[in-house]
Amino acid sequence: MGKVNVLVVDDASFIRDMLKKGLRDNFPGIQIEEAINGRKAQQLLARAAIDLILCDWEMPEMSGLELLTWCREQDSLKTVPFIMVTSRGDKENVIQAIQAGVSDYIGKPFSNDQLVTKVKKALARTGKLEALMTSAPVRLPNAGGFANDSLAALTGGKAEVVRPAAAPAPAAPAAKPAAPTASAKSASQAPGGRGQAQLRLPAGVLACVIKALSLKDAQLVVRRGEPLPQVLESAVLDLEQGEGGEVARLNGYLHAVAALEPKPDSEWLQLTFRFVDRDPQKLDYLSRLIARGTAQKHFVPGA
Repeated sequence: MGKVNVLVVDDASFIRDMLKKGLRDNFPGIQIEEAINGRKAQQLLARAAIDLILCDWEMPEMSGLELLTWCREQDSLKTVPFIMVTSRGDKENVIQAIQAGVSDYIGKPFSNDQLVTKVKKALARTGKLEALMTSAPVRLPNAGGFANDSLAALTGGKAEVVRPAAAPAPAAPAAKPAAPTASAKSASQAPGGRGQAQLRLPAGVLACVIKALSLKDAQLVVRRGEPLPQVLESAVLDLEQGEGGEVARLNGYLHAVAALEPKPDSEWLQLTFRFVDRDPQKLDYLSRLIARGTAQKHFVPGA
């Protein structure tokens, strides 16, 4: 039997859609189930045979860690590969997941290649990969990039996207973002430590200023450079406050990208980052940030 059943668990429909499209594009014939939280996933796992679980960590009702712990207590699910897909990449969280029995880890935001590599690794360990690939129908290769794949996930693949010319390959891969210049530092740090944040994209990390903040989205200002943000690209916004140093990792996507200055060579970009999390704890955290006025209302480029 070549059928492989995968369960995708995430409270954000945008993330679920990106995961499902990434799986279908690269593993034709794969069967996908989905759940909006750990509780719903439990109900599905009780009645369906699943070969692989891709699960978010922070979800309402039952978290990914709680679902993982429950799965490892069930005889039928003890050995099922469980990949945590989350923005919680801190060492303490990784150790916690490993102790609970996680099979692998995908950090948000993720690229298509990262998703495919982890899924192939998990299915190969259980002997499901070869059967899946041999039974897959013949299909034409898709040259789409992952950022544009997210657009297709929203439009059912009917949207036609004009792709920019490929940028020249860098001399060496940049594992870490370059140290910011004096003006970049001033852009990433608002007075008094307010408005400080970083935007994590699949290709790298950008320091940013929070220009406006609501429960729906954040208006960000970043210095134009590499990586160049793309509309509908998935990302994680790390919000850090000077008071106590607490950090919120908010999942979302870039809803809009525009030049901040009225000229074609604008050095600064204004991004609209749309939140996809529905976790009550994150919404409460956002409410507290908004109440504190965590935004730099008047950003002056280079100031």
